[in-house]
Amino acid sequence: MSQTIDPADLTARLIRCASVTPEEGGALVLLQEMLERASFDCTRVDRNGIANLFARWGAKDAEKSFGFNGHTDVVPVGNRDDWSVDPFGAEEKDGQLYGRGACDMKSGVAAFVAAAIDFVQTTPPDGAVILTITGDEEGDGVDGTRALLDWMDETGERMRMCLVGEPTCPENFGEMIKIGRRGSLNAFVTVTGTQGHAAYPHRANNPIPAMARLVDRLSNHALDTGTEHFDASTLAVVTLDTGNPATNVIPRQTRATLNIRFNDLHTGRSLKEWLWAEADWVAEEFGVEIGIEVKVSGEAFLTPPGELSAMVARAVEAETGMVPELSTTGGTSDARFVKNHCPVVEFGLVGQTMHQVDERVEIAQIHRLKSVYTRILESYFT
Repeated sequence: MSQTIDPADLTARLIRCASVTPEEGGALVLLQEMLERASFDCTRVDRNGIANLFARWGAKDAEKSFGFNGHTDVVPVGNRDDWSVDPFGAEEKDGQLYGRGACDMKSGVAAFVAAAIDFVQTTPPDGAVILTITGDEEGDGVDGTRALLDWMDETGERMRMCLVGEPTCPENFGEMIKIGRRGSLNAFVTVTGTQGHAAYPHRANNPIPAMARLVDRLSNHALDTGTEHFDASTLAVVTLDTGNPATNVIPRQTRATLNIRFNDLHTGRSLKEWLWAEADWVAEEFGVEIGIEVKVSGEAFLTPPGELSAMVARAVEAETGMVPELSTTGGTSDARFVKNHCPVVEFGLVGQTMHQVDERVEIAQIHRLKSVYTRILESYFT
């Protein structure tokens, strides 16, 4: 018997699953049971304690296959006393659905699961519909979508195109599609000098002036002016710490953390080389030792405007009357992993309240998002 899925009701049911990373919270169990009733072949692809779900309707070797990607894990709620509602209660007020994950992104998952189930039951396609849902997007991302893609490569599963259902719209539903993302790099800098008495600075080598010079050089360097599809790259100093409670001691070490959001003119490797060159210059000038640990969360990538983005844009315009902007703004997402597997874009709801206290989503928008996703499936398979 066919089932018509109400995406808002499904969103509420998912919110009630307290799936704070890395807890599964029952969210993937709920989705697997629902998808299997609709004849999807489901496989749990758990890795290192992280829960992931792969679901496919249609043949494994189908010539055409369209995929959706999303996550059911959420960030912590913070101080519960700051919330006006139970963060996992899925309370409805004034046309809004409240709860942690309402915006980011249990509504997106509910919309594409509902669209996929209804679509394959009412219009069985000549091809495969694939859903990849992780429980590790808000964490390190090592054992989430990466694990799913590794497993797909090992077993011969393939998406020809993929849409990630992250919130993409700044203010109005339908205004933006993400066709790429900036890269993200964190650099942890340690400057080591020689500790000494503040009254005898000539007997010490203070690492703080060296750090100040390095931070100043890095902060005032223009990495670029942007590219056709990307804004200019940015560098932000997010911490600067010495941890010295004494007023008469010159410290031995000081530390800083930097975050660089970079466009397609750079790679993590090229930026790492630049950071080391700057550090070597300062180290020689001040006679200190400088160490840098670099962690690249994701490289910049772009899915050039083409068949996929045009298909998604047509569906968005048909549903909203709005021609969406093709953008690469914002932070990172799991699209940075999917892009190594197949062409990928992102489209979802307005993201104004994600990660905030009293996170919420307009209920009517969840239904409209399901309609957009249904139009995309219809367009792809017909």
